[in-house]
Amino acid sequence: MKSKELKFLHIMGILDGISLLVLLGLAMPLKYFADFPIAVRITGSIHGAIFVTYCVAILIVQLKIRWKFRYSLISGAIAFIPFGNFVFDRFIKQYDRDLQK
Repeated sequence: MKSKELKFLHIMGILDGISLLVLLGLAMPLKYFADFPIAVRITGSIHGAIFVTYCVAILIVQLKIRWKFRYSLISGAIAFIPFGNFVFDRFIKQYDRDLQK
């Protein structure tokens, strides 16, 4: 990726997607089936920090690259859907390629 802002968004999107999957697929079952609530506390805190950084990355791209506001809304909403960030990542890569033309 040429745009450092889009690269940052790409990295944070992947990290957010992974942390959401770990939270839902590993920590939540540990909490409810193995009576291990600390897993959600730790994983949830990490995911929260990554999510806030992802939102900052969206804001940076919005301000520096000036992409459409609806892209920012979509990228924020898609973060709540498991695997959503991985699908949206394809859009980010295509947008970066189009930006280079």
